[in-house]
Amino acid sequence: MSSVFIEDYQMLGELPFIDWERFRDTTILVTGATGLIGMNLVKALIWNGEKKDLHIRILAPVRNVDAAKELFGEDTVEIFYYELGTPLPLDEHVDYIVHLASPTSSKYFMEKPADTLLANIDGTRALLQWAYEHPIKRFIMVSTMEVYGFPKKGHKVTEEEVGGFLPQNARNSYPIGKIATEMLCYSYYVQHDVPTVILRATQTFGPGVRYDDGRVFAQFMRCAIEGTDIVLRSSGLTERCYLYTADAVSAILTAIHRAENGNAYTVANPSTYCSIRQMAEMVTKDLSDGKISVKYDIAEDIGKLGYADTLYMDLDVRKLESLGWNARVGLKDMFKRMMRGVSEDA
Repeated sequence: MSSVFIEDYQMLGELPFIDWERFRDTTILVTGATGLIGMNLVKALIWNGEKKDLHIRILAPVRNVDAAKELFGEDTVEIFYYELGTPLPLDEHVDYIVHLASPTSSKYFMEKPADTLLANIDGTRALLQWAYEHPIKRFIMVSTMEVYGFPKKGHKVTEEEVGGFLPQNARNSYPIGKIATEMLCYSYYVQHDVPTVILRATQTFGPGVRYDDGRVFAQFMRCAIEGTDIVLRSSGLTERCYLYTADAVSAILTAIHRAENGNAYTVANPSTYCSIRQMAEMVTKDLSDGKISVKYDIAEDIGKLGYADTLYMDLDVRKLESLGWNARVGLKDMFKRMMRGVSEDA
């Protein structure tokens, strides 16, 4: 394991707002365990579970068993095949479920909107039904900032808001699907007393991002490493907050014990709020010693590329911070640590 991961997991082990002792002798089921946040969550649980002698049992239902075994080995995590949306093939006690599995590619949303919608709705319903039939302590569903729609510039977005989305737009299969899963979670809480909590995460990156990832932060990282200019296909005016991988993990581990059932919490680092253009300029200036520059090749119809419309997603995280949580890693260090993860794994 590269040193940047170890530093992150050690930092997580020292945070005062994660109640590590309450994880002793518990069983945690994580869907999406081979994804970016899921992988970091599982490895953080393994690392701190061993260091603190907590005897945490981790279950990972996955589609690609071989990939999961390569990530985690066969001794630290109980890995089994699972097709999202089908009944969970498990008949034993679980304390916590963290549901992370979901499509994440804008290109996929555009090409397979029905699959995107059903993966979220059917996948979440199957897990909630299992949790209803096998009572658990907490069900964490990781949603997205996209449910907030298109706030106006200068507006601070709170958890009481939700956007309006045109169904006749394939790209909207993702946020509409996430809104539906949030409604499912709340409904199972109200009707069946399943202890659900929603975490609405902003775009997240850090160590573990694949070098060929198609999202904008990975494109900028490759340009910095390879010494090539950043070419923006849009005006770069979208503004949002970002989130470091370990901060996403700390939010999940905090919410498991401190959040209120039936509630939604925004997860982001407010200090990272910037436009895509500003982020590109930061990368060229601070991470490539000014050896590369930002250029523009504006696409005629960026919607066909799967890009969302221009966003102004200035997120208010005071509700999550009221639980004691706070983000620790800023934007520049997020890039540096992501790049370290790539170089140390090379």
